[in-house]
Amino acid sequence: MRPQSIERQLERHLLQVEKPGRYVGGEYNSVVKDWGRADVKVALAFPDIYDLGMSNLGIMNLYHQLNQQPDMLAERVFSPWLDMEALMRQEGIPLYSLETKHPVSEFDLLGISLPYEQLYTNALNLLDLAGMPVLSRERDARYPLVIAGGHACFNPEPMADFIDAFVIGEGEEIIVEIASAIAKCRGLPRHEQLRHIARIQGMYVPRFYDVEYHADGTVRSISPNEPGIPERVLKRIVITLPKPFTKFIVPNIDTVHNRAPIEIMRGCTRGCRFCHAGMVTRPVRERPVDEIMAAIDEIVRYTGFEEISLLSLSSSDYVWVEQLAEEVNRVYKDAGLSLSLPSLRIESASADLLEKIGGTRRSGFTFAPEAATEKMRDMINKYVPDEQVLQTARDVYSRGWRTIKFYFMIGHPDETLEDVQAIVDLCNLTLREGTKILGKKATLNVGVSTFIPKPHTPFQWAPQDKRANVEEKQRLLKAQMRRGGMHLRWNNIEDSEFEGWLSRGDRRLGRVIRRAWESGCKFDAWGDQHQHRKWLAAFEAFDIDPSFYNFRERGLEEVFPWDHIDVGIHKKFLREDYLMSIKRETRVDCRDKCFACGILPKFAKERSTTEDMAWECPPVTPISERQRARQVAIPVSAIG
Repeated sequence: MRPQSIERQLERHLLQVEKPGRYVGGEYNSVVKDWGRADVKVALAFPDIYDLGMSNLGIMNLYHQLNQQPDMLAERVFSPWLDMEALMRQEGIPLYSLETKHPVSEFDLLGISLPYEQLYTNALNLLDLAGMPVLSRERDARYPLVIAGGHACFNPEPMADFIDAFVIGEGEEIIVEIASAIAKCRGLPRHEQLRHIARIQGMYVPRFYDVEYHADGTVRSISPNEPGIPERVLKRIVITLPKPFTKFIVPNIDTVHNRAPIEIMRGCTRGCRFCHAGMVTRPVRERPVDEIMAAIDEIVRYTGFEEISLLSLSSSDYVWVEQLAEEVNRVYKDAGLSLSLPSLRIESASADLLEKIGGTRRSGFTFAPEAATEKMRDMINKYVPDEQVLQTARDVYSRGWRTIKFYFMIGHPDETLEDVQAIVDLCNLTLREGTKILGKKATLNVGVSTFIPKPHTPFQWAPQDKRANVEEKQRLLKAQMRRGGMHLRWNNIEDSEFEGWLSRGDRRLGRVIRRAWESGCKFDAWGDQHQHRKWLAAFEAFDIDPSFYNFRERGLEEVFPWDHIDVGIHKKFLREDYLMSIKRETRVDCRDKCFACGILPKFAKERSTTEDMAWECPPVTPISERQRARQVAIPVSAIG
């Protein structure tokens, strides 16, 4: 279908669906290039609705990088909501791009963002809506090359049947290399195109690897099946962070996060044993203050956003955080600009620091203690004394903030009901401090999720807590956290089981994912859309036991489905850290001591050829004496 035909169909039918603004494009700052002049055409897809995808910084970075190239264009694609999908299938409207309304099948490259596993069925649905076979081996060179990237791709095996090639690591530079490679090998058979793609560092092509299994279902080996294919795919990193993206597209409708983000730092040095992002984004790289300030100025001028979020995994570990806060306060104090610093850590940032950035709306703080006993905090390598938590609560409430939000996890290895009871006790003590200061105006919101072991972390060997245990722990919390001013939220146990299957799944799960999608599963990240029984039926159809992926402790020498994906950290280091967790031994911040995780030598060549030494391990600028003196580990974020 031609773009003009799609536009006519949209004009006739869009008023029949909820939020037509999701599907029309034409937003301020969107980039519309001449289709006929572009040598390489890329569709960038976020497999969820516009309202979520428009807040994704990764997609915007890739959009910017590609559209800067004179011979390339990039356009956006999102999943239509249920009503729009039904209309598209009824009227024969193929999945199309927002910028020019070209069908996705007419692009050279379809790049799918997979930041979390719950998007897998939506990715298959996108391919089907585009009129493309969902299986990679059924798509030849007539179809766009399908690549995927994002944090879920650090274990690409569950989606190996559907994706032609995976980006392992960071995408800002590699996306242009991929597009250039496609231009050079245009006209070749798909197999030869993929051989060219596989030569790019950080690209994983599943069909070039064979997987063998033991009789018990564990992986025997993962090995290349063609000459010239590396045994392990080393992740891609960006040595120096590119200039922050500032010309954000102003959405047609309200989105989940109606603000402009700036990444001030990438990576983390804390070593929390459950944290996938903290492991796979090493090493730490930081932006200079003047670059961040210039970016804020451009965002204000180009977009009109009234809220800026300064992003990182651990914002107060950014070595110039106080200088940045003071500068933001000096320039924007009276401008009505709301700023937030998510993922601050209480030992290296205080309520005083947050006041330096203006405190435009005093709504609350968010903390993530994760555990409430010394035993569990040592196990997860996130120790902080209760008294420091309470003192922080006093600091926050006394400065006028009425709400504190706590995030905890239950289901950690070796957790008992006494450890869960400690969550209740700490929350009661915290709210008591608030009522002393603010009376009944003080509130405490508590979110409790279930721990899910992730690949490439020390806990990748650990079993996930079983349903009966989680239900008992949730009953305890629900029964005792009912006092006025305290609000408890918990996650659905079935959602946790589902995420656990896919997080540590192997290539055999491709059949399960496809069967679940064919039976109607999609939008699995939406609580009211996830159909757990259909997933269980899909497992049963192929005689695969889902508990195999969740509830068994892995042997220390077991070959994992993702062992051929090299994130730069030695498996030996992760194994050692797992054994330390069992003994409740902790590591200090690796800014203070290098533990030889492996990230430094893996990228020594790139570092030696880079003029601007943007990072070292440990970082160039050491942690401050104030931070070192308060060496504990609670993250805190301001809610703007």
